[in-house]
Amino acid sequence: MTDHVYWILELDVNDGQMDNMKSLMAEMVSATLQDEPGALDYQWSLTPDGKTCHILERYADSAATLVHMGNFGSKFAGRFMKIFTPKKFTLYGSPSSDVLAALGPMGPIEMAPIGGFTR
Repeated sequence: MTDHVYWILELDVNDGQMDNMKSLMAEMVSATLQDEPGALDYQWSLTPDGKTCHILERYADSAATLVHMGNFGSKFAGRFMKIFTPKKFTLYGSPSSDVLAALGPMGPIEMAPIGGFTR
């Protein structure tokens, strides 16, 4: 097992927000790539009808996860919540108690590792 923390966040794109979503996504992807070396994966996907977005995020460890969460909260959360309606949050890996506490308001479904590997 690893110290990685990762999740899939399923979101509805609110009506009339597609342009704002694309702009915010570009800004968030750029900032995460530039400012967060502990972010290992940061992938946004959209259904063909543009109504549902999945964000797959993977971090090297809980410390890197908390860095991202701090950046998200201070820079992006307000705009993000106007654009999206969260539907499902599935959390994987080995999050610390601090990460679990910080994610608590999002109501993640916690999936504990029981086997497998990461290369």
